[in-house]
Amino acid sequence: MLSFFRSFFKTKIGLAVALVFLGLIALAFASADVSSTGTFGGVAGGDRVAVVGDEKIGTADLVRSANSQLDRLRQEQPTMSMAAFIGQDGLEGALNALIDRFAIVGFANKYGIRAGDNLVNSEIRLLPGFRGPDGNFSEEVYRQALAQARISDAQAREDLGTGLISQQIFVPATFGATVPNKLAYRYAQLFKERRQGTIGLLPAAAYAPRGDVKDATLRSYYDANRSSFIRPERRTIRYATFDSAALGDRIIPTDAEIAARFERDKAKYAASETRSVTQLIVPTQAAAQSIRERVQGGASFATVAREAGLRAAPLADVSRADLTTRSSAGVAQAYFAAAQGSVTTPARSPLGWHVARIDSVNSVPGRSLAQANGEIANALREEKRANGLAELAIEIEDQIGQGATLAEVTEELGLELSTTRPATADGQIYEAANQTLPAVLAPALSTAFQMDEEEPEIAPLQSGETYLVYEVADITPSATAPFAEIKGQVEARWRQSEGLKRAQAAADRVLKSVRGGATLATALAAEKAQLPAPERVDLTREQLAAQREQRIPPPLALLFSMAEGTTKKLEAPRMAGFYVVDLENIAMDDLDANDPLIIQALTQLGPLMGDEYGDQLRVAMREELGVERNSDAVASVRKQLLGEN
Repeated sequence: MLSFFRSFFKTKIGLAVALVFLGLIALAFASADVSSTGTFGGVAGGDRVAVVGDEKIGTADLVRSANSQLDRLRQEQPTMSMAAFIGQDGLEGALNALIDRFAIVGFANKYGIRAGDNLVNSEIRLLPGFRGPDGNFSEEVYRQALAQARISDAQAREDLGTGLISQQIFVPATFGATVPNKLAYRYAQLFKERRQGTIGLLPAAAYAPRGDVKDATLRSYYDANRSSFIRPERRTIRYATFDSAALGDRIIPTDAEIAARFERDKAKYAASETRSVTQLIVPTQAAAQSIRERVQGGASFATVAREAGLRAAPLADVSRADLTTRSSAGVAQAYFAAAQGSVTTPARSPLGWHVARIDSVNSVPGRSLAQANGEIANALREEKRANGLAELAIEIEDQIGQGATLAEVTEELGLELSTTRPATADGQIYEAANQTLPAVLAPALSTAFQMDEEEPEIAPLQSGETYLVYEVADITPSATAPFAEIKGQVEARWRQSEGLKRAQAAADRVLKSVRGGATLATALAAEKAQLPAPERVDLTREQLAAQREQRIPPPLALLFSMAEGTTKKLEAPRMAGFYVVDLENIAMDDLDANDPLIIQALTQLGPLMGDEYGDQLRVAMREELGVERNSDAVASVRKQLLGEN
């Protein structure tokens, strides 16, 4: 509830991502900014983008940080390009994160805050991502994780140490933060607040210019807004799949192979016999013989055992070899010498003297090579299929490594080579609504958008029963679309932009009229454009909070953050136009002193207050150490990342 309230009172521009600590892994691998992108130096404007205290942040650090943050963004937005990332102030965010990180380390060094090697080692062992199948820390898993993240052990330890230092600094500053009861009461009371007002929309389309537009005007708009016309990277993929059908005669076992397998497993096909028995084990031979004689005389085996204070134990389908291992060769001989339904002669094992009743005898006749031929052939065929596919995949990899093309490989195997239409990193066919790449390419999509052209790869599908071999046939980099190709889009966006400007001017006129005493409906009606009728609003915050499963419309959010009797304008999302919001009345009900909402406010506002303390501490560390930025070097990095150098 209260995080929702809080969002009303903070603008998006004012939000900053605090370096207060999402956990060691987040700091070590997400905020580490250490992905391998090669070296970066010699750019115009110097080789440092900022200085924090006495520590210099190099251009290479900023390049790695930007690439690392872009990689993380692509996990949720696969089509995100570097140009779009920079266009959304991503480079500035990466630089700020680096400055915060250096400020924390510099502050810690100044005041003697440390994270020793033993502490770092213990934290590494506690991280869940480095545990093996047995649930304990695995050195192998740790090394694999570092290799996948493309960082060294030294870098990982340094970043974990930074995370531990951050905890030592920020946890004491933010833990246990509370707010006064009166503030909690006020926030809780807001939940019962009712607001009444009117919302009007001035669509940009209603004010968009009509008639022809000069090419010079469109080109000027295009040049000033090139980042709005960036196309995502597109790739064309050639691929083929193969399964056991590609092995041909390789999987058919020969007579010699069948005979060799029969010879190897000869015991499996020999005649065998198993027996199910009920046995007793007694201390002496005399006791065992007495039991045998009583049963042979007509007494029940179970009755004799019970009278002797013993319990008969069943053994099901036991072989001679098993019985020899469990008991002794003598016991096995006695059990397998007796007929079904009879009682065995007493035999000794390390446990005592055994006597048993033979409940059943299961004899399996032996099989000849001819009789076992089909079973052996099927088993060999399946083994050869599984092994053959893996071997064929290795052969193809070797061929590719020796320079064979995908076309040559598929022709040799008789496979059908398919080529996709240009697609983006999220699997969507470029400029084709609701069309995607074939599902068989899904497991290879991420790799396909990282590899170079003419570099075939092979990947297993369906648990190794099918393989995919593929290559990138064509790469169209992310770039601003040529003006000639998107002139229609530029014109539409120009008209929308001009309409937005005029809608803003109209909104100012409406604001002036409403503030002069006119109603919003009257002010809108005075406009020459055809505008939708204003919407009347009468809601409580409680009713608004009930819509949290849906996105709260921006004008409603503004209505619940304004002062009573005021009128404001708000730009609609996606250049749709401008809202004019008129708040007429605010009604507030009192709460009981023990209302649960007050306790809820105290609970939820505390951590938010702690976040604010963390933000202020971060700013204070920057100011104490001193931060200087090199705008020329940052501009050079920006050009380098955009490929403009």
